[in-house]
Amino acid sequence: MAYESGPQPLARALAELIALRGYARSGGDAQLQQAWCSAAGPLFSRQSRALAVKRGVLQVAVAHSPLLSELASFHKQTILQTLQSQHPDLKIRDLKFKLDSEAGQRTPRSA
Repeated sequence: MAYESGPQPLARALAELIALRGYARSGGDAQLQQAWCSAAGPLFSRQSRALAVKRGVLQVAVAHSPLLSELASFHKQTILQTLQSQHPDLKIRDLKFKLDSEAGQRTPRSA
């Protein structure tokens, strides 16, 4: 966003605000959740959720440490390959798991 002197059209200012605050991401978040659920399967997706893609790394919240360890040690490569083949548009090159005790308790947001 370049600094300009003088008034700016309201539509442009709102568009920049929406982009900066991430208000329009709900559709993207839903797509990311759906991609995670399809790649991870019902067992793992019930106890985890996709957070965001940062620099090609999908951040995933996991409900408890034994599951985090299992995903990171035994299932990471398979899930990553599935995501890359089924959703190349997401440009995911790696997975990072984070412990979040509420990950399995949260329900997806409704739009």
